Amino acid sequence: MIRIVQEAAEKAGGIVALARELGIKHPSLHSWTRVPAERVIKIEKLTGIPRHRIRPDLYGDSLEAAE
Repeated sequence: MIRIVQEAAEKAGGIVALARELGIKHPSLHSWTRVPAERVIKIEKLTGIPRHRIRPDLYGDSLEAAE
C-alpha cells in the first residue's frame, strides 16, 4: 500500500474505516499505485491531508499551492 494511503487510513481510523467512507472495499486501497483523482478531495476532507500531498502531480507541491 502506498504511504499516503497508509497515512490517510491512520487518520480515518483504519483501512476499513477509510474504505467505508470512500464507498469502496478495503482491498481496493491496496491495489492503488496512486490515489485516483476522483478520490483526492474526499480523502482530504476525511483526513485533513492537503490535496497537494495526496496528488502533487495534479495540485502541485506546497510551495506552488501557497502562490
